[in-house]
Amino acid sequence: MAGRGVVTEADLEIHPRVLMLAKDGTWQYAVDPVHYDKTRAGVGLGRSFALELVKQNPDITVGLVPAACGGSPISTWTPGAYHDPTDSHPYDDAIERTKRAMEDGKLAGILWHQGESDSRPERARLYKERLIDLIARFRTDLDAPEVPFIIGQLGQFEAKPWTDARQQVNQAQIEVAREVPFSAFVSSKDLTSVGDNTHFNTESLHEFGRRYAESYLQISTENLPPVSD
Repeated sequence: MAGRGVVTEADLEIHPRVLMLAKDGTWQYAVDPVHYDKTRAGVGLGRSFALELVKQNPDITVGLVPAACGGSPISTWTPGAYHDPTDSHPYDDAIERTKRAMEDGKLAGILWHQGESDSRPERARLYKERLIDLIARFRTDLDAPEVPFIIGQLGQFEAKPWTDARQQVNQAQIEVAREVPFSAFVSSKDLTSVGDNTHFNTESLHEFGRRYAESYLQISTENLPPVSD
């Protein structure tokens, strides 16, 4: 998910070991918005994820590679697929940006927060199979068979009760995280909407990023060598 949180002064503070790959392919200090899929891009979870990692390990530099396309269904995350609202090829663009980033460092993880557009009966039943295929494709195309894949839960907002299809997407994500090696599922419990009952507010995105980092560190500690430059 490309964040839509309101940018605060804290989100503009520079950390010398937290970078982002800009739209022009250059590295810059990571400040929000990290994403640029739409003009309404705001605070996301990536920067707080990175800040937590560098706090835990003072010897690393983290480079964020923004690739989210707001509102994109998982069917557009296949080679050649086009997503009209963001005028992008989600999967192809993500691969291209990631390979550019890998010229300067190691791919250490993939953060996935998606599923809102697939919470429909005709799509939800295919979601698990498509997500498994997506993870395998990423790992193959990026030559990273054990790269951690962290899946974030969709928002749980009282004003927007979950449909059966949304429950099916949620269950699929839980099962994929359980069944696919080097994967994890991150709860969105008690997080708050920005007001649209779809996206999280700034405070919740900060917390969500920390939860992603906690899950990531557990996977990397248990299954992978320590992250390094």
